[in-house]
Formats: sequence, structure tokens, C-alpha cells
Amino acid sequence: VAYLVIFHILFVLFAWTYWKSIFTLPVQPGKKYHISYADQERYENEERPEVQRQILAEIARKLPVYTRTGSGGIRFCDRCQLIKPDRCHHCSVCAICVLKMDHHCPWVNNCIGFSNYKFFLLFLAYSLLYCLYIAATVFKYFIKYWTGELTNGRSKFHVLFLLFVAVMFFVSLMFLFGYHCWLVSRNRSTLEAFSAPVFQNGPDKNGFNLGFVKNLQQVFGEEKKLWLLPIASSQGDGHFFPMRALCEAQNPLLANEEHWEDDGIDEEPH
Repeated sequence: VAYLVIFHILFVLFAWTYWKSIFTLPVQPGKKYHISYADQERYENEERPEVQRQILAEIARKLPVYTRTGSGGIRFCDRCQLIKPDRCHHCSVCAICVLKMDHHCPWVNNCIGFSNYKFFLLFLAYSLLYCLYIAATVFKYFIKYWTGELTNGRSKFHVLFLLFVAVMFFVSLMFLFGYHCWLVSRNRSTLEAFSAPVFQNGPDKNGFNLGFVKNLQQVFGEEKKLWLLPIASSQGDGHFFPMRALCEAQNPLLANEEHWEDDGIDEEPH
């Protein structure tokens, strides 16, 4: 009875997280990030790149946008005609800009981003446990197969096939889930792991790294009772993310330290 209860709990969680990963649509940037028709015409009619950069800078002046292109310009999507929020990227498969895009997953046939990244992580975790449970329960029959206790030829084939598939998926999922756990601990997406986000001071792969606990809360939220359930609890709205540089600049201790240094230069020793 205990085996059946555990099996059904894992199966329900596995199916639930898979369903949420598939049918939770990726979130697109809000209307304030879309440029107006007049600005669009002004941008497209301008042939000088430096003037185009100035136009985008004027439009994005009131937006909370801190990341830049490799050349230092405002990140702009020509296909969606919008200023890209921080950590937003255009998905060529979905043909839309996705907030905090991680990657487009063929397993769930959906784009993994801010809206469903937590569900995707839980899907990997429960799939891993599901495969481990199947392999552990089938292993004793695999031992019986080698000792000759299983005489039915069909049962031998079923045991071998099920154990092989469970172990194969377990190993694959273990590496994939471990990689995403490392990304969460560093507060990076898959795209940011391959190409560091560019800020006004240059590229910084740890620009969004706030520490292990706060990084977890970014994805799973502050209520720990919701961490293991496929219920939306991620912090923020996907348009703005706290940054390490801003947090350090707003730290009163660091600000006082700079103030003390300035005062120490001006004052004469007593």
C-alpha cells in the first residue's frame, strides 16, 4: 500500500508540473515597452546608427532598463517593435519577446521564462524522483532475473526494458537538473550563462547575483510552503530584477564608507 501511495503522489506531482510547464504561456513585455507609431517611423526613417541609438535612449529614459547591447546601446527588438526589459529575449520559435527567457524547451514544446521557470524546475525534480522510484522498485526483480527466479520470458523483457529506461532518464535528468540548480544559485538563465548580460559598466555574469537565499526567493518566492507546489510564487513581474551593483550602491554602510573617505582627505590631522 505504501508503494502505491508514493507512486500516485509522485505521478500526480509529475503530471501537474508537466501540465503547468506546457500550458503556462510565456509572459510578454508590457505596453509601456512598446514604442509608439510615431517613434517607430522616426526610428525606421533614420539611417544614421548613432541617431537611432539616441532615439532609443530617449524612449527608454523613463523605463527601468539597465542592461545594454554589446556596443552599449539600448536593447531593441525590430520584430516586436519594443524596448527589451532586462533579461528579456526574443524567441525565434515562439516569435515573441519573453520576459526572463531561459530557453525554448522541446520537451514541453514551450518557451521557458519568468512565468513557468519554477514549474519547469519542479518538473525536472519530480521526473528525477519518479525515475528513481521506478528503478528502485524494479531493481529487486532485476536481481531475480539474474538469479534465475524469473522464468517468464516476457516478464524478463519488461523488467530489463523498464530498468534501462528509468536509469537512462534518471542519469540525463540528473545532469540537467543539477545544471539548472547551479543556475538558480547564481541567479542566471541559460542564455546568461553562455553570454553574460551587459550593463552600463560592461559585461557582468554576476550582475543579478544577490546571494544564495535571495536567488532562491527570486524563483520560488518567500513562502517556503509553496516551493514544492506548481503554484506561481516567483518574485516581481518579470520586467525588473534587483541587481548586485544597485544593491551595493544603495547600501548605507558602503555609502558612509565613501563619505568617510572623502572627509578624511579634506580634514587635517589633529
